[in-house]
Amino acid sequence: MFGWEFPPFSSGGLGTACYGLTKSLSKKGVDITFVLPSADDTLKSDFLRLISTKGVRIRGIRSLLTPYMSVRDYRNLRRARSGAPNIYGATLFDEVYRYTEAAADIAKQETFDLIHCHDWMTFGAGIKAKKISGKPLAVHVHATEFDRTGGNNVNEYVYRLERNGMEAADVVIAVSNFTKNKIVQHYGINPEKIVVVHNAVEITDDASSIDQFVIKKHDRVVLFVGRITLQKGPDYFIYAAKKVLEHEPNVKFIMVGTGDMEMRMIEKAAELGIADRVLFTGFLGHNDLEKVYRMADVYVMPSVSEPFGITPLEAMRNGVPTIISKQSGVSEVIKNCLLVDFWDINELTNKIVAVLRYRTLGDLLKEDALREVKKITWDKPADKCISVYNKLLKGVQ
Repeated sequence: MFGWEFPPFSSGGLGTACYGLTKSLSKKGVDITFVLPSADDTLKSDFLRLISTKGVRIRGIRSLLTPYMSVRDYRNLRRARSGAPNIYGATLFDEVYRYTEAAADIAKQETFDLIHCHDWMTFGAGIKAKKISGKPLAVHVHATEFDRTGGNNVNEYVYRLERNGMEAADVVIAVSNFTKNKIVQHYGINPEKIVVVHNAVEITDDASSIDQFVIKKHDRVVLFVGRITLQKGPDYFIYAAKKVLEHEPNVKFIMVGTGDMEMRMIEKAAELGIADRVLFTGFLGHNDLEKVYRMADVYVMPSVSEPFGITPLEAMRNGVPTIISKQSGVSEVIKNCLLVDFWDINELTNKIVAVLRYRTLGDLLKEDALREVKKITWDKPADKCISVYNKLLKGVQ
């Protein structure tokens, strides 16, 4: 399995999904070697300790690739590593190619039955491993370039890598029908080649205490969790915050995450005169994030294009009434939430105010969602992947 983020070296939903899926697969008897880019040598012990199973083994490829990295991010990181500039590729795409070549060496060393790749940075590695080994290839699409850019200024290099990976694969796994339709529409892939495997969430009994941070007891809390990028709709969240405060003044808004729009959103909050009502936390680790979920009265995911979206499941798991955009894959699997079009700020405002104002509505959403989310475990996605694996193996025997 080739990936490019995995806890604790992760900053988004892909790492969470890879962790949950591999953990469940390993419990079902699948032995996995997970290949991951890493700029250090600390992977094996950390990961094996976290995964708590014998079925997953981590192999690191020395690389500067990090989750959700842009061309500019790579350039800046490489400059910071100027002590050893010749180790890494000159550009992000050179580094992806270098990862691909290093993956080929691992494919020669390992004994395996099939290859499973997660998103575009790994597709080249999967193609290379397939050519070397003759083993079947599954590519798992968690997001496309059309999701990340909103369909504007699509990077042709990334698009070609995605399309090449899907064309070379024996099967394409999409995280939702929403994503499957985009793959068919934008990449021309035969829909019969695509299998939909929805994501899930881990249910925990962690009852860690709630740290109130700067939130006062009489304040209500509206929460956003995600990368602060165009895809996630942070600007719609900020504009809705302004409107909500016109109806409900004792509300604080928390934005958890980082991204290329973070500074713009901080400036926008100041421009709208609500800077004292919006808290930007930056990236939070698991324990702190769980605490923030439990502080929230409403969780909002206003994504412009969300292939799946695990954070609403995490919010529901923590008993938080949830509002999500209709433009999301997770809307295919949950019912006990409120749906809005990401661009409809007035409707988003109305639904936030309704949950804050009418406690009965919030309590109903909370109770029904908690019952629902307990059934959305990683066992079902793991079973579907095993079914895919078995069909692939039968096809090459």
